[in-house]
Amino acid sequence: MSVDTTVCVVGGGLNGAAAALAVAEAGFDVTLIDRHKPARTPASLGVEIRNVALSPASRAFLETFGGWADGAPYRAMRVWEEFGTASLTFTAEEAGVAELGWIVEVGALNDHLWECALAHPRVDVRVGAGVAGMKADEHGVDLTLETGQLRASLVVAADGARSRVRELAGVRCRYSDTGHAALVTTVKTEHPHEGVAYQRFLRSGPLALLPSLEDHVSSVVWSQPPEAAADRAELDDAVFCAQIEQAIESALGTVQAADARFVFPLKQQLAERFDADPRVLLLGDAARVVHPLAGLGVNLGFEDAQALISALPNSGDPGLADWRAFARRRRIRSQSVQSLMDGLRRAYGNNSPWLDLARNMGVRAVSGSALIKRQIMQEAMGLGPIARSSR
Repeated sequence: MSVDTTVCVVGGGLNGAAAALAVAEAGFDVTLIDRHKPARTPASLGVEIRNVALSPASRAFLETFGGWADGAPYRAMRVWEEFGTASLTFTAEEAGVAELGWIVEVGALNDHLWECALAHPRVDVRVGAGVAGMKADEHGVDLTLETGQLRASLVVAADGARSRVRELAGVRCRYSDTGHAALVTTVKTEHPHEGVAYQRFLRSGPLALLPSLEDHVSSVVWSQPPEAAADRAELDDAVFCAQIEQAIESALGTVQAADARFVFPLKQQLAERFDADPRVLLLGDAARVVHPLAGLGVNLGFEDAQALISALPNSGDPGLADWRAFARRRRIRSQSVQSLMDGLRRAYGNNSPWLDLARNMGVRAVSGSALIKRQIMQEAMGLGPIARSSR
C-alpha cells in the first residue's frame, strides 16, 4: 500500500515542531499534525509565564533549520541553599563560552517554529487532526485521524506526557511522584537580573529565578509540596512578593510585582520503550518527563530529534533504520537524568545534619575545582561527552 507521507510527526509543541522541521531539512516529506495550534500564556509584566531554559546544544540544533527565536541569555548561575554555608557560582567565562544558555518564552518559540513549518515546502501542517486509531504493519503505519485517514512510513509521537500514540501502541510508563508541585509566574524586581540565574535549595523545595529579556523581570519556578503551592497561588500579591523576596534572600532587592500564578503537579515518568513499534517512535514528553530542577526536559526532547536525524537513512524508507539502537540510547540517557534529579532532590530535601555537613563539604570541593565545574557546565549545556554520546 502506498504512503501518503514519509514521516508523520504527531504533536506540534516545541519538540514535535522542531523534529518535523529537522526531518524535512534532511530531505523527507513530513506531515505535522495537532488538534490545536499551541497557545500563548498571559504576560502582564511583558514576559510570558511559560519559559524554557535552552542549552547551547539546543540552540545550535534549532539554528540548523532556522528555528531559533530570541531568548534572554544567562551568563552566570548562582546556587545556594537554606541551611548551607557554601555556594556555587557557574559562569560562562569559566566554561569557555559566551553564554551558559538562554531563557526563551515558549509561545514565542512555538509561534516561530510553526511559521517555519508552514513555510517549508516539505512540511504539511494539519490542524484539528487528532489521532483516533493506529495500526502498524511491516511496510507502514495507518493513522485514523479525526479528519480522515493517513498512511506514513514512520510515525514520530511528540504528543506530550499523555501521548495518545503511546497509548494506542500499548506502551506502558513507569511513574514516580516527586511529592511536589511547581508554582510558576514572573516577578518584577528592584534590581536588574544582569543575565544571572538564581537557584536556592529550600528545605521545602528548590526555587529558581531566571532572567528574561526585560531587565527587571524574572521567571519563577518554585517546587514545593502541593498544599503549599496551592496556598501561595491564592495569596495577596504583596504577601506573595514578600515571600519570594525572603526565600531568595533579597538577591534582586525588593520584589515589586507578580503576574498570575499557575500550579501543576511534578511527576516523573519513563516509557518502557521508546520504539513503540519498529515504525513508531516516542520523542520528548511522550517518552519521558523529568523534574524541572535543571531545566533539562525540552533540551532532552531536542536531543531526541538530533538522534533521530542521525539515525535516518540518506534516502528511501526511514522505517528501515536501526530504531532499536536509537531507542536504547535515548532511554539510557533519560534514566540517567531522572536518577540525577531524584538524587539532587533527596540530597537537598533531607534534614539530617550529617548530610548537611557532607553536602556543604562537597559543594566547597566543587567550587574550588575549575576542572569539575567546567565538566558539570559542559554536560548541562549539552556539550559534554555524556550528552554527545547519546545523540
